[in-house]
Amino acid sequence: MGSVLQAEGERILSGGLLLRWGLFTPPKTPAPMRLSQYPINTTRETPAEAEVLSHQLMLRAGLIRREAAGLYSWLPMGLKTLRKAETIIREEMDRAGALELIMPVFQPGELWQESGRWTAYGPELLRVKDRHERDFVAGPTHEEVITDIVRRDIRSYRQLPVNFYQVQTKFRDEIRPRFGVMRAREFIMKDAYSFHVDEASLQQGYQAMHDAYTRIFTRMGLDFRAVRADSGPIGGDVSQEFHVIAASGEDAIVFSDEDGYAANLEAAAALPPRESRPAPREAMSQVPTPGARTIDEVSRLLKVAPSRCVKTLLVEGSDVDVVALVLRGDHDLNAIKAQRLPGVANPFRMAGAERIARATGAEAGFIGPVGLRCPIYADHSALALADFVCGANQKDTHLTGVNWERDVGEVTAADIRNVREGDPSPSGRGRLKIARGIEVGHIFQLGRRYSEPLKATVLDESGREVTLLMGCYGIGVTRVVAAAIEQNHDERGIIWPEPLAPFQVVLVPINLQKSVRVREVADRLYHELTAQGIEVLYDDRDARPGVKFADAELLGIPHRLVVAERGLEAGRLEYRQRRDSESTEFPAGEAVAFIKARLR
Repeated sequence: MGSVLQAEGERILSGGLLLRWGLFTPPKTPAPMRLSQYPINTTRETPAEAEVLSHQLMLRAGLIRREAAGLYSWLPMGLKTLRKAETIIREEMDRAGALELIMPVFQPGELWQESGRWTAYGPELLRVKDRHERDFVAGPTHEEVITDIVRRDIRSYRQLPVNFYQVQTKFRDEIRPRFGVMRAREFIMKDAYSFHVDEASLQQGYQAMHDAYTRIFTRMGLDFRAVRADSGPIGGDVSQEFHVIAASGEDAIVFSDEDGYAANLEAAAALPPRESRPAPREAMSQVPTPGARTIDEVSRLLKVAPSRCVKTLLVEGSDVDVVALVLRGDHDLNAIKAQRLPGVANPFRMAGAERIARATGAEAGFIGPVGLRCPIYADHSALALADFVCGANQKDTHLTGVNWERDVGEVTAADIRNVREGDPSPSGRGRLKIARGIEVGHIFQLGRRYSEPLKATVLDESGREVTLLMGCYGIGVTRVVAAAIEQNHDERGIIWPEPLAPFQVVLVPINLQKSVRVREVADRLYHELTAQGIEVLYDDRDARPGVKFADAELLGIPHRLVVAERGLEAGRLEYRQRRDSESTEFPAGEAVAFIKARLR
């Protein structure tokens, strides 16, 4: 007997040491969840404050609760899903070789002053002072802090490349927080930052993160696309966004129907027309257009298609009063593209009435490129027109039969419009399609945007001091949860992708409090399934079957197992997958094998 106890003691001791050394992982047993012990507060009513479906369902299902505008508490059921998303992210970041750390939420203001973002970031940056009147910011992102860490701790090229990441709370003081956790002021984000000694290394690190993100969103069971993007206030030259496809998405994403080209609408290139411009056939002439200010009004009045008109927009210039942007009448200006043009003011601003009057002598709605004495950029599609209609720079007057070289001064060709569905793909293959997407991830090649002002340098192989190149990689963890709901729901509630579901199976016994047989079978199934590592939500409440079924569908648990007296009399249990419209019966003795076969 003593030898048996000694052997058992050695086994336990060795397991403890292995656990301490990270070489042994004890088997995971799912945390039990009986709904009778959980104060779930679902509701059939749609909350008045909720604008989008994910916000409505998260409130109705009791996943979150609002504390103030853009501030939410995550309740236990919602937190389980949030933690599952975090786990997938951490596993793939670790697999890609990134190192986890944690940085402070509040950051020293001098770091932001050093990088130049103290004023450039704008009012979304929450600035506070401590008791000593020192400046701090509530971190919306952590480029400055991580660069400060690296410039103090990384001295040699031999320590590179390196990628640090964290999963942490951020704060951005949105002027109008909305859509629940989709555009909140406080949110959880995974942000990573890589450092490199040369471009080749940066490219490798960037691709590694692209691949990791692809695995992350694939494992989450989401339909997504990676698209070319504008870098925005983060900075940098190259970036891609990862969008979850959803009809309710805020962003328009563009993709080819024949190859892998994809971009957000802001970054999608509009190719010049292949056809050459026709020769002029009409003489330029003035026509009265009283009260006709818009392209549609002018088009109807003059009985000419909007695509035969051009519109001229005046924006503020950086070196001159105004810059003119000319587009075809049926196209829309892409402000992001226009912002990059030489001579256009940053930030991008449309010219006010006074500037327009000084530059043209007319009002908005009657402006045209003929006779303008300011820089003019014309979109490629507008430049392909001959004998077009435009404003005459005179109130209630337009010009017809206008042609570029003959009637208009110097013009610079540019891509300044939004692409449209059916445009040729910039890749050279196929036509463009447009879908709605929700941005859940963004990766950047920052270059030296932060390392240069913060003087993050190392010594290279030859002993020369070189400024580090940086990459930046973010995932909105709380946005992922909301985006998953926007993509996966029906009229009854949430339909979780299995990897994100708070529970795998909801066990619903009928008349549990009245039937000893139902209780015995349900309790046994609960313990047997849990012992197999299956996450089971046991609805042991004293509630009507309709209430239990409605809550199960609202919560979106992927698999439902029903135990009822009538079924047990026939030796059967009832099963329904969340997306199914009909239930299936199967032998009660095969429950564990039946459920395991249906779990991914």
